[in-house]
Amino acid sequence: MAEKLGRNNEPTVLVLTSLASGAKHGHALARDIEQFAGVRLGPGSLYGAITRLEERGLIEPLPSDDRRRPYEITAAGRVELADAVQSMARVVAAGSTRLGLRTIGLRPA
Repeated sequence: MAEKLGRNNEPTVLVLTSLASGAKHGHALARDIEQFAGVRLGPGSLYGAITRLEERGLIEPLPSDDRRRPYEITAAGRVELADAVQSMARVVAAGSTRLGLRTIGLRPA
């Protein structure tokens, strides 16, 4: 069996994508990411990405009544996510065309 190329999902993009649908705390982020991307982020990857995004002003924490701290995406985070998604879409389009695939569903042309 051939070895896979590796994970092509950057944790920061996954976190921003999850937060684009609404504020979430760490555990909810991890569950959502696993559901939509099929990627299980470990605590180090998840909280490292949260820290980097918060430092860059792309997400911000919300007040919390318990020990769980929810985060939300900022306007700057939405711009960064849109740029990342457009860049990935160009790669998907080029790869699909070059492989003779019609759609992201990966059906041969």
